[in-house]
Amino acid sequence: MSKAAIIGAGIGGIATAVRLAVKGYAVTVLEANETFGGKMHEFWLGQYRFDAGPSLFTLPHLVDELFILAGRKPEDYFTYTRLDPITHYFWPDGSQVKAYADAGRFAEEAAQQLGVPKQAVKEALTRSSRLYKGTADTFLHKSLHKLNTYLSPDVLKALSCLTDLGLTTTMHEANARQFSDPRFVQLLDRFATYNGSDPYQAPGTLNIIPHLEHNIGAFYPKGGIYAIAESLVKLARELGVEFRYSEPVKRIMAEDGKVTGVQTDRAFYKADVVVSNMDVVPTYRKLLPDQPAPEKTLQQPRSSSALIFYWGVKQRFPQLHVHNIFFSQDYREEFEAIFQHKTVSSDPTVYINITSKTDAGDAPANSENWFVMVNVPHNQGQDWDQLTRDTRQAVLQKISKMLQTDVEALIEEEQVLDPLLIESHTSSYAGALYGSSSNNRMAAFLRHPNFSAKLSGLYFCGGSVHPGGGIPLCLLSAKIVGDLTPAAAPLPANSLMNHA
Repeated sequence: MSKAAIIGAGIGGIATAVRLAVKGYAVTVLEANETFGGKMHEFWLGQYRFDAGPSLFTLPHLVDELFILAGRKPEDYFTYTRLDPITHYFWPDGSQVKAYADAGRFAEEAAQQLGVPKQAVKEALTRSSRLYKGTADTFLHKSLHKLNTYLSPDVLKALSCLTDLGLTTTMHEANARQFSDPRFVQLLDRFATYNGSDPYQAPGTLNIIPHLEHNIGAFYPKGGIYAIAESLVKLARELGVEFRYSEPVKRIMAEDGKVTGVQTDRAFYKADVVVSNMDVVPTYRKLLPDQPAPEKTLQQPRSSSALIFYWGVKQRFPQLHVHNIFFSQDYREEFEAIFQHKTVSSDPTVYINITSKTDAGDAPANSENWFVMVNVPHNQGQDWDQLTRDTRQAVLQKISKMLQTDVEALIEEEQVLDPLLIESHTSSYAGALYGSSSNNRMAAFLRHPNFSAKLSGLYFCGGSVHPGGGIPLCLLSAKIVGDLTPAAAPLPANSLMNHA
C-alpha cells in the first residue's frame, strides 16, 4: 500500500490519519510532544482535571462520521450530551441571560431579561441557519482552490444567499442594524472570537456561526474535550496507524517536484503523501526552507491568542454552568486593545468553562475546575509577565464583584497559559490560536489551501489552513485532505514504512 506521513497529532492530524488509513494508506504520525492532542490535551493539578485548550463542542456528527467511515459504531468509542443551557451570560449592569438549547426558549429568555423582541431573535437564528446551509457545502466542506468546487451544484445554493452574506458590512454593523439593545448585539458579536477575529472588522458572513450553537446545539463529550482526541487515536491505532511521539520532523523531503518523505533526528520516513498538521508558517520556514513560500498568505494578519488561568476552586457556584461569559463594559475598546494596540484591555471579557458541572470527577467534592480565558493579541514581543499579572487582577475583580464572592481566596491550584507557551507547546506561530484572522472580506480565500501547488503529494490540515480553526473546521480540513489525496496504490503485504 501507499505510505503517508503526517506531521503533528493535533485533532486535524489524527482525523486525517483515520481517513487515509481507511483509504488504504500505511500511515505514520510524527509528533514533537510526548503525546497526542495538540491544543486538545488534558492535565491534572492536584485533584483537578483540565482540558488544556478547546472547550466548546459543536457539530458532533463530524466526529461520528470518522467512526462510521471506518465501519465502527461511534457510541462504542465516545458519548456526548447536549448542553442546556449552552452558555450563561453576565453583564456589568447585573443583567443575565441563559442561552437555552431550544431556540424558542432562548428567544423568550432574551425578551424577558433584555427586552429584545422574540421574533427578531428567531429571525436572526433562521437567517444564520439559511446562510450556513447555503454556504457550508461550498466554503467549508470543499477546497476553495480547486476549479471543480465552483462547478458543483452547491455553488447555486451559495449564490442564492449572496445578498444575505454580509460581505459589504461588518459583523457588528449587521447585528446592530437588527438589534437596538447593545447587550444582545454584544452576545452576537462574541461569535467572532470563535475564529480569533474582531467583530468590528470581520465581515457579516461570520453571523453564520450562531447557527452551530443555537440551531444545532452545543455538546459535552463524556470525559471532556480530550475524550474526542483519545477516542480517535484509539480508532486510528485499530486501523494500523503508527504514532511516534517526541519525534519532531526536521525537514519535508522532496525531489523533482514531489515529496519523498520526512526526516527526523531518528530516521527518514519514506512517504508518497505528506500532510502537515503543523501551523503553516513554521511548516514553510522550518520544514521547507529551500522551497518558495507563499509570502502573501504567510503574512496575513494573525488571529488573537488567549491568556488562560486554570484554577482549582474550593467552592461550588450553583449560578454558573459549563460555559459562562462575563462581558466587558466597552466591547469596541476591548477589541481595539487586542487588534490595534496589541495589548489586553483593562476590562476584558472573561470566559469560564467548568467541566466538573458535568463530570463530577474533574474536581474534589464541593469544588470546581475553572478554565478561565481572556482573548489577547498574538505575541509580538509584549511583556507577558506584566500583562498576565494585570489581567489576573482585572479578572478576579470582575468575577468577584459579579459573583459577590472573593474568588481569589478560593483558589487552591493554579496554572497559566500565555501566547508564548501556546507557541512553544503547539508550534502555533506567534501563539495565534487560529492562524490568520478573518478581519477582511477575502480572508477565507487568503487562507492557505489544503494542498501544495508546488510539491505534488504535500497537503495541509489543521486550524492555520482552510477552512479555519476550531474543532469542527479542523475536522473538515481533514475531510478535504482525504478527498484530495489519490487512491492508495497496493504494495506487497510485508512492505512497511522504510526507516533508513
